[in-house]
Amino acid sequence: MSLNQSNLQIVDGFNRMGEENAFAVLARANALAASGKSIINLGIGQPDFPTPEHIVEAAIDALKAGHHGYTPATGIPELREAVANDLSSRYNTTVAADNVIIVPGGKVTMFSAILMFGEPGADILYPDPGFPIYRSMIEYTGANPIAIPIREENAFAFSAEETLSLITDKTRLIILNSPANPCGGVTPKSEIDALVKGLEAYPNIAILSDEIYDQMTYDDEKHVSLLQYPSIRDRLILLNGWSKTYAMTGWRLGYSIWPDTLFDNVRKLAVNAWSCVNAPAQYAALAALTGPQDAVHSMMSAFDERRKSVVDSLNTLPGVSCITPKGAFYAFPNIAETGWQAKPLASALLEQTGVATIGGPDFGIHGEGYIRISYANSLDNILKAMERIDQFLRTNSP
Repeated sequence: MSLNQSNLQIVDGFNRMGEENAFAVLARANALAASGKSIINLGIGQPDFPTPEHIVEAAIDALKAGHHGYTPATGIPELREAVANDLSSRYNTTVAADNVIIVPGGKVTMFSAILMFGEPGADILYPDPGFPIYRSMIEYTGANPIAIPIREENAFAFSAEETLSLITDKTRLIILNSPANPCGGVTPKSEIDALVKGLEAYPNIAILSDEIYDQMTYDDEKHVSLLQYPSIRDRLILLNGWSKTYAMTGWRLGYSIWPDTLFDNVRKLAVNAWSCVNAPAQYAALAALTGPQDAVHSMMSAFDERRKSVVDSLNTLPGVSCITPKGAFYAFPNIAETGWQAKPLASALLEQTGVATIGGPDFGIHGEGYIRISYANSLDNILKAMERIDQFLRTNSP
């Protein structure tokens, strides 16, 4: 046998696993930029602002103070306490530090929850269009991915009635996301009230609430956290972190809240999988929560200005319409009237105009007819990108 041949057999789950195409688009955009092409990236979902200086300084101080070793698998106690205090204060509820676990990024909470409840024969409900890792990890476990349609006519909020109608005796976990990626929808309190009331009839179904964009809302829209509903707290897993709110995507920091009955399971998973989150980053996260919040407010003010500009611009493009997002930093314009399918259009925009976007089908089966625009870029670049897209659509047909 040749040394280059292999008969290695990996488990089926790895063959079912998907990925996040935004990173493939980023890699292609970077390659085109390196070749000299002018690129405007409206694809990747990360703030274009630097991490606030006091947070960076806290990490440096932690390194200088000798915080170079392992920490508890669940996170340093003072950070867990700060997370609990922050959530308790912002949502007028009670969160205990003993239910907090610090993790290396938001995806780890998705992975942990889906791994905990996903297996062949189980159903897991997830939003579609939605963050692609939901479906990827569900399929990895062998569970059945059941799409909760996220519809433009509902302002890209989930429907309580439609979500409840998808529940069967096989349903083990429901994944919810508001404010939402990729659509920017914010589900109103009335809809969340109705969903929680309906879920009271299904006490054996766990709920994963992805609230990573909880502080990113506009037009006086208030985020409603599922932590505020006592009737489901005993089976609620909350996902949140520092990446979006504090412009800390590369720090790989997240946290989750787990009910007492599940906490030790995820603690053991941490011990087996990642041991702990790196120590100085945790002290940076502590400074983020307990220090000044001016940078967060400044960033949101800039995002709001960009949001209004990008929606206005998109609605002037031929064949394009876009409702105004109420959260996160994404617009999800409807491009059906252009005659283009979403992914070919996104590819052509990148290759021919140098504007990186993400095709809606990369976020699920209900994403056809849309592309995702991230307005985590400068207002000047956004306006230039809109001009390029406008010219392309007026001079190119599918």
